[in-house]
Amino acid sequence: MEGETEIALFIYKYYKTTRGEFKDMLLSLTISAIVIGSVYGLIALGYSLIYSASGLMTFCQGEILMFGAFIGLTFFRYLEWPFLIALLLTMLIMFVLGMLIERLLIRPILSRHATDIYIVLATIALGIVITNVAQQIWGTHAVQFPAIFGVDTINILGTMVQPEAFVCIFVGAFAMLGIHLFMNKMKFGTSMRAAAMSPMAARSVGINVDLTTGITWGMSCALAGVAGILLGPVQGVSISMGSTIGTKAFAAAVIGGYGNMYGAIIGGLIIGFTETFSAAYITSDYKDFITYGLLALCMVFLPRGILKGDVYDR
Repeated sequence: MEGETEIALFIYKYYKTTRGEFKDMLLSLTISAIVIGSVYGLIALGYSLIYSASGLMTFCQGEILMFGAFIGLTFFRYLEWPFLIALLLTMLIMFVLGMLIERLLIRPILSRHATDIYIVLATIALGIVITNVAQQIWGTHAVQFPAIFGVDTINILGTMVQPEAFVCIFVGAFAMLGIHLFMNKMKFGTSMRAAAMSPMAARSVGINVDLTTGITWGMSCALAGVAGILLGPVQGVSISMGSTIGTKAFAAAVIGGYGNMYGAIIGGLIIGFTETFSAAYITSDYKDFITYGLLALCMVFLPRGILKGDVYDR
């Protein structure tokens, strides 16, 4: 009897410990999935914003995210400026960069009546240029972004979580709602959409199409810069961080519905949960295979995405 009691106690303690570890792991994975999904969603918002307001596609959002992360790192770590000032300056610089990209690269191509594929190729080339410029300025080594709040982790229901994770989640939700209201409820946002649908008709009613398009690209780059500076404390900053994130964010935009603001965040969360839980419970070797397999299935069975983006309506 004594031996059986000891075995029963051992099994009970093992069960309690295992169940507790499972709950902690599940909570940790869920938070990680929401964080990375929110980042994907922010970048996907940039893709959708550009398409909704200009009818164009870009493929350099990931590289712009990386560039914004390094700029924020410079202000916050090397110059030791307060984080809020570093964030605002990064957003401003990235906004100006976006407007310059539209003015010096996109507009000259469109003025020659080039097809949209040339815009795609130009943004791919721009991404390579941005990567090489960043490499010359900051080098190739990954750099740790300092903790924003002065503490590395906080205890949430027994699980240690970085406080920056909740900032990523909040900013992603706020950006989704804010951009949707801006594009649909405010006069300037409506002007952006009108300029994308028919530039000639928009000009005929007094809309400055060049200005609206430039501001659209500026807002998209500012979003990418915010995503980069928020992701830095969670994953670190490196030259290669943008390429993978940009591709998966594009997949998120397609899955959610290309051009739909809510779809961008939903798609980002789907990608975040898929790759996080497949890496944890299946294998990390095939997480990208599973993620892009999900994209392929979505394009076959839901070509317009979950929330039916307007990519086929133009």
